Amino acid sequence: MMFLTAMFLLSLLIPVVLYSFVRARTLVDKVVALETLVFIVTAVLILDSFHSGSSVYIDAALVLSVFGFLSTVAIAKYLEEGSVFA
Repeated sequence: MMFLTAMFLLSLLIPVVLYSFVRARTLVDKVVALETLVFIVTAVLILDSFHSGSSVYIDAALVLSVFGFLSTVAIAKYLEEGSVFA
């Protein structure tokens, strides 16, 4: 029952975050909304992994989290310095 409640609450958050992403005016607000969406999807993957007993979802959640973090850092560096690799 707790699993279903957590999944239901997380699924309610997804449209809210997508609305926040669409309504965001600045790039920073869009990045924050996307990072929040990555966090929610990662939480869903981890919950599903615990529920099903499969470790594949944990691996997918880890990869998604790493890509989300690296993209946030790259965008922040681009906004501050004007280039990602310089």
